[in-house]
Amino acid sequence: MDPDVALRLFEEGATLVLLGVPQGTELGIDCKSWQVGPRFRGIKMIPPGLHFLHYSAGNPSQSRGEIFLKTGFFLSLRPREILLAKWDPKEEDLDFSASKNQEEVGRIQASLQELDPYLGPYPYDMMRKWVSLTNHLSKELVQNLQPLSGRISSYCDIIPEVEFRHTEDRAQHPRNDTACTSMKEGLERLPRMKQREGTELRFSAIPKKTYPPGATPAQITQCSLDLSYALETVLKNYGPQPHHILGELQFAFVCFLVANVYEGFEHWKGLLALLCRSEEAMVKQKELYLELIAVLYHQLGEIPTDFFVDIVSQDNFLTATLQDFFQFARGSSVDGTLRKRAEKFKGHLTKKFAWDFDMDMDDCAPVVVDLPEEFTLE
Repeated sequence: MDPDVALRLFEEGATLVLLGVPQGTELGIDCKSWQVGPRFRGIKMIPPGLHFLHYSAGNPSQSRGEIFLKTGFFLSLRPREILLAKWDPKEEDLDFSASKNQEEVGRIQASLQELDPYLGPYPYDMMRKWVSLTNHLSKELVQNLQPLSGRISSYCDIIPEVEFRHTEDRAQHPRNDTACTSMKEGLERLPRMKQREGTELRFSAIPKKTYPPGATPAQITQCSLDLSYALETVLKNYGPQPHHILGELQFAFVCFLVANVYEGFEHWKGLLALLCRSEEAMVKQKELYLELIAVLYHQLGEIPTDFFVDIVSQDNFLTATLQDFFQFARGSSVDGTLRKRAEKFKGHLTKKFAWDFDMDMDDCAPVVVDLPEEFTLE
């Protein structure tokens, strides 16, 4: 990097000072991660805006097969902002409460030049990728979607629905010192669990019923084939900004791709099915669907070509969903620009994944086809 550019980034970029992070911890920002070394004290030259800090306690290189759970959270950083966090060994987590101590932050700021050799630079080679995956996300939207705790975890923090703190409470619970006579009895003996309050991702609810109240059989059939009514129900949550659904699609994808949250993958699938199977909405919401193609282009570019073969194609979700999308996009009522963009996108996916979206999807899984010429989105 040019020295003048590096100096300007150092002076204008935000800085994360992360003290006490154990050596060997896997820590990253946005789409890049590293193993923490003995000199690590934080990350410098971070461009202002929205970022995702994530880490896994423990040393994967010495784990002997042990799985380390990942934790992360979004940060909205201002130019020249300094955030200070200290590692809490008991909780195995970063504690940012030190950032509220202005005196301590002031000391860090005054000694930033001395701290510089211990700060790793932001991975600018990954910045374009990160922006393309989050360009519809905003600080406000993230705050509405993330858990109230602010932490996004790859594990589900569950606790018993009823805590038996007293002897008389436990006495009323089925005893576990006798053998179960059936599977049902065994399941009934297990404590009922719930997710700890404040740790839940707050995704939009996708309607289970895709038709309006009092719908006739004909309307139910129509709304089952064209999910536009259900989509409009979700879009109402965003008021005058329906494009925020694309931000939620990106949020769910980042939670899955970076934070390893399976719930994010499931919600991404649900939103994608809703968007791709809404023929009437595709006619009315041209700009939304043009942006959807761009969002999917970048998202699917981050996934290995064999990923969907191994996982999604078990029920053929993605190919079936996108086949419906491309079929609707060919409709005569759909805007011409959207039709052409959808056709180019279909050609790109056919080349990347070797799928034929024009075949009967009930016949078999995705198959190898003749590849089209090179595809560019622009």
